[in-house]
Amino acid sequence: MGIKYKDYYQVLGLSRGATDDLVRQAYRNLARKYHPDFNLGDRRCEDKFKEINEAYEVLGDSEKRGQYDQIGRAWDGRKTSAPPTPGGSRQSAWPGNAEAAPLRSGFSEFFEALFGGGRTPREARSSGNRRDGKNKSADIEAEAVISLENAHLGGVHKIVIQTKRPCPTCKGRSAAAGAVCAACRGSGQVTNGRRVDVKIPPGAREGSIIKLPGLGLTAQRGSAAGDLLVKLKIEPHAVFSVIGDDTHADVPISPSEAVLGANIQITTLDGKAEIRVAPNTQGGTRLRVKGQGLNRRDGKRGDAYVKLNIVVPANPTEREKRLYRELAEAASFDPRKRRP
Repeated sequence: MGIKYKDYYQVLGLSRGATDDLVRQAYRNLARKYHPDFNLGDRRCEDKFKEINEAYEVLGDSEKRGQYDQIGRAWDGRKTSAPPTPGGSRQSAWPGNAEAAPLRSGFSEFFEALFGGGRTPREARSSGNRRDGKNKSADIEAEAVISLENAHLGGVHKIVIQTKRPCPTCKGRSAAAGAVCAACRGSGQVTNGRRVDVKIPPGAREGSIIKLPGLGLTAQRGSAAGDLLVKLKIEPHAVFSVIGDDTHADVPISPSEAVLGANIQITTLDGKAEIRVAPNTQGGTRLRVKGQGLNRRDGKRGDAYVKLNIVVPANPTEREKRLYRELAEAASFDPRKRRP
């Protein structure tokens, strides 16, 4: 029985006229979605990830893509002439013949029958597609949820990431005892958890990216590891909300403090601070405390804003009730009367 044709365009969700840019974009989106590091233990995602890589191995290389397009759906599983492998002569690959079309690097029989075994030209180039010798696709992303104080003052935050290392069974060669390695399913790598210390600089912000060089994946054997890109997310604070570099908080004051004025203590990111409430302050008044907001990367700081809310006793004493009645009888103030 012949080897079934694989529609690599369909695998990447593309039409046959897709540009190189569209091919790259489709690959990046799908590889991120199905990457085993983000779908731990999901065999279907692992298989899909391999299929996506195989499709990009062909459509992302102009020479292979041209050869693949020439065959097209006319493929009938018969003998096909494969391109020369590095350091070897041109091979003939026969469908269904394991010796003529060995599985390498987890690629399908269709791929091997079409292109032959051995290291492919694009694989040989990929380790040098960045100036630093790293493969950008080997970068991994993680998220660190930090406190507002941690973002303000900086510090060390611990996260656990899933990284890959050479498979101890096949020593990263993808095969053991003449067959695809069962331990790593032919990938040459296994996944393990790793605790990482992320140094948060003072003045960090929501969405900031911290790069930890060399803590990403090793895309291929012998290539340099990618980077770990940690995106910061600031958890909601019990007291403050943040707008830009400024903090905002509600501060309760009593009716007597609002009428007579008072010096009161408020909470800031650095502890306590004292502010002056002017006499006859209205509820909802906002005050600015200069330089008490978030640290900035340039060494400066934002401001702290407080909104004054007038609150009344929840359980007034009998004496307080009597005084409030006397005040009501003596007062001419009507809060619902429009002022001139």
